[in-house]
Amino acid sequence: MSNSSEFRTCPDTGLHIDRPAEKLMKANAVAAVVFLLVGGVMGLGVGLTRWPEVHLLGAQNFYTTLTGHGINVLIFWIIFFEIAVLYFCSSTVLRCRLAMPKVAWGGFALMIVGALMNNFAVWKLNSAVMMTSYAPMPAHWSFYLGLILFAVGALVGCFIFLGTLVIAQKEKTYEGSIPLVAFGALTACIIAVFTIVSGALVLLPTFLWQLGLISTIDPGVYRLIWWAFGHSSQQINVCAHVSIWYLVGTIMFGARPLSEKVSRFAFLLYIAVLQVASAHHLLVDPGVSAEWKMFNTSYAMYLAVMASMVHGLTVPGAMEAAQRARGYNNGLFEWLRKAPWGNPTFSSTMISLFGFGFLGGITGVMMGTEQLNLIIHNTIYVPGHFHATVVLGTTMAFMGITYWLVPILFRRELILMPLCKLQPYIFGLGMTGVSLFMMGAGTMGIPRRHWDATFADTSMPYEFAASAMSLMSLNGLSVVLAGLGGAMFCLLIVGSLLFGKKLGENEKCSYPLIVDAVTDEQYDALHKTTKNTIPGTMVLYTVFLLAFALYYFINWKYLAETWGLS
Repeated sequence: MSNSSEFRTCPDTGLHIDRPAEKLMKANAVAAVVFLLVGGVMGLGVGLTRWPEVHLLGAQNFYTTLTGHGINVLIFWIIFFEIAVLYFCSSTVLRCRLAMPKVAWGGFALMIVGALMNNFAVWKLNSAVMMTSYAPMPAHWSFYLGLILFAVGALVGCFIFLGTLVIAQKEKTYEGSIPLVAFGALTACIIAVFTIVSGALVLLPTFLWQLGLISTIDPGVYRLIWWAFGHSSQQINVCAHVSIWYLVGTIMFGARPLSEKVSRFAFLLYIAVLQVASAHHLLVDPGVSAEWKMFNTSYAMYLAVMASMVHGLTVPGAMEAAQRARGYNNGLFEWLRKAPWGNPTFSSTMISLFGFGFLGGITGVMMGTEQLNLIIHNTIYVPGHFHATVVLGTTMAFMGITYWLVPILFRRELILMPLCKLQPYIFGLGMTGVSLFMMGAGTMGIPRRHWDATFADTSMPYEFAASAMSLMSLNGLSVVLAGLGGAMFCLLIVGSLLFGKKLGENEKCSYPLIVDAVTDEQYDALHKTTKNTIPGTMVLYTVFLLAFALYYFINWKYLAETWGLS
């Protein structure tokens, strides 16, 4: 290990923190929250425009705002935060110095420059081409260059993470296998490298096309490669927020995985097969073969689904086992009732877990089925699903761990704790409404990309069912609620960094940040008294499987009625 003066020990958690890595984690986390705020404001504008009774923005401003919203929250906010997570999971979790911190700062600078350049292109250079920026619809060359610079900076962060793992292994800063949280981050990093390379393969030629160095871009090839980049970005998110789920289980309960081997295998399945989910964006494209569509929507997809279902069982199962080992053994759900629901780190994580599983996971499998995809392709159902996965799943998990990291990294206590406790529920409730109401309206045919669902000023007007328009109004109300929750998060975190009680380097936080691990003796006593240590989780999981099967059946029945078959 290098000079001990480059490290400090957290007095609350015992974590060994490399000071250069700490500065980089802070910078990436702050940048992430800033872009979340910017993208969230744009999202409020999008939601208020889709609200039929409000219809805030005109067509041009709507598409510009929608483009900026998608890029800022789906790319910039999440990837800045994920780089911070990678540095934490390599340097802090493994008690290791960060590899090449000066190079890491160069990568951060590239990400900042790229993000600012892309936003400038969207807002000042009329590049309202949506996040997908499908060719042959052109954006200004700086739009593509901004994304390329950002991607290169993120790739630098990935290599810094991998280099830190090499240092940790060489200097033997940990014993045995790499910890599960770091293993999940490694999975995210591997998928990120694949994703960024895919982005380079599509964005570099498109950039050259806008400079006039390439004459044409094939739209079908563009879409195929772009979704290897676009949807795989979500697979990075999945690995990152699942890793945080496991981390929070340890933080809140001193839990250990039910089976590390099974959890690691599930992460490996993500690497092997999760990218096939990109196919659901291309199932109506004529340029890819029926065989390709069938493979991607059947056997390979089921393996990816199985991986997430494993984590959906083992994460709450580990929490339940730890709670029961501590004595919360009455009935099926005492362990859950006595969980720290007033702690924003825990409540955010549980909203993330249930929202991602019940809303994002089930609907994602339905969308990934070739025949069922026809019902909702290019309807507003698709962004409804996105918000269930990327926001309820990933963003909620990232918000939760941020509450925990503020006193550890920034040495500031949280301000206005009652509001911190309330914020996850406000944001989670609002975003649940956004997901449900958009998916419901999409099932009724509301289009995904049109700025006016009422088609009020068109030469060929079309009226959707009144119930569909009511769902869009409820979506608007939910957007306002989610916007309030998002604004609360940004203000609480920034306020804590500026005005929270400053902690000395060796001063403990006034509220607990971690609990003692459950002992082997406590687990042994639990196993002696019961054969099934996670009965409550098994009941919840059975409910999930029944909901999964029921929703699948409903959509097949709906498809049959749509086709008019008997």
